[in-house]
Amino acid sequence: MNDIMNATDIAFPHLGIYLEHVPKTFSVFGFPIAYYGVIIGIGILMGLLVAARTAKLTGQDPDLYWDFAIYAIIFSIIGARIYFVAFSWDEYKNNLLSIFNTRGGGLAIYGGVIAAFITLVVYARCKKANMLQMADTGVMGLVVGQFIGRYGNFMNREAFGEYTDNLLAMRLPIEAVRARDISENIASHIVEGTNYIQVHPTFLYESLWNIFLFIIMVLYHRHKKFQGEIMLLYLGGYGLGRMWIEGFRTDQLLWGNTGVPVSQALAVCMVIFAVVVDIAVRIHLGKTDVTIKTDEK
Repeated sequence: MNDIMNATDIAFPHLGIYLEHVPKTFSVFGFPIAYYGVIIGIGILMGLLVAARTAKLTGQDPDLYWDFAIYAIIFSIIGARIYFVAFSWDEYKNNLLSIFNTRGGGLAIYGGVIAAFITLVVYARCKKANMLQMADTGVMGLVVGQFIGRYGNFMNREAFGEYTDNLLAMRLPIEAVRARDISENIASHIVEGTNYIQVHPTFLYESLWNIFLFIIMVLYHRHKKFQGEIMLLYLGGYGLGRMWIEGFRTDQLLWGNTGVPVSQALAVCMVIFAVVVDIAVRIHLGKTDVTIKTDEK
């Protein structure tokens, strides 16, 4: 490949993959639409289909999940935006109206997930549904939506990691990425006479991890011992993956001036929470010698 890349090119040189003219947007009647939004939309739809299918297979009413989705999507977008703005406050404090400009980017998956869980608690109570059973079913769709949605980051040339020369190394034209995402380490590896950076494709790492996690969740679902166990498997599994993947990224949201990545710290908490609760419930079940009924086929 030439040392000069076009602004719309993306390459994985060690895999022999060179993608030319990969656009960020397309136009409908003169109105630009971001592929990021389309891919997120596809991820949401596929996640809902998986959740509805899982509900049907476990003797639940799929319509319960389609109804829940209306509220979950709205509040998840709000939550994702609040999370991002809260930990990037310096970018917004002098222009509060920019907080509402989501087309300019700035949605954090953790904020969306947290908002979705809060919405689920309220929704399940209002519908007098089993919240833990809904959580077990919902996370099946959630992880599917996440591994699809990460390709929106690919189209946006964002959420990448530090410099690497490993097998999956990705090259992006400098002009196609945000200047603030190019760390000193990445900049120091830019070869003279070239116009690209070479980085960890963390979007791909997380997508592959989520596919692996989904397979584990599917295989274990029929063998769960109590309601909420698949939710714990998701929290622990996703947290474990995000814990190390987040360490590569150059666009980390940090806890104030501590230098600690918020998402990495939250991932650690998720893993600890999932393990502790799972062990505690299993000990309780062992003492009572009773398995909590799942009420599933």
